[in-house]
Amino acid sequence: MYFAQPSADIPPLEQLLEWSWPEWVTPPLNDGVEVFALPQRLTQALADAGSTELEELAARWTTRLRSDDGDDMTDDDLLAVLQGIARLAASAVSTGGRLYSWSF
Repeated sequence: MYFAQPSADIPPLEQLLEWSWPEWVTPPLNDGVEVFALPQRLTQALADAGSTELEELAARWTTRLRSDDGDDMTDDDLLAVLQGIARLAASAVSTGGRLYSWSF
């Protein structure tokens, strides 16, 4: 949604419910491990994003995190994170694959 409708604000709940969300490959288990596949639309948007789009997305993401979490937001370099994910997305698109996320 950050690519389709750029904003640092959270859209209304009705609009959020209309979006395509990641598919669970492995739903969250008791220990918190989960795997999901990102929607193809998001994978393609990340693969196609240029430097300026990624910089703008990182700025909106940072603004959103700061508004929700204050100054204690993540210390990660969000632009570097997005650039890495965009490279993975481009690889997935070029090979006909999918982009997955695993977390715990």
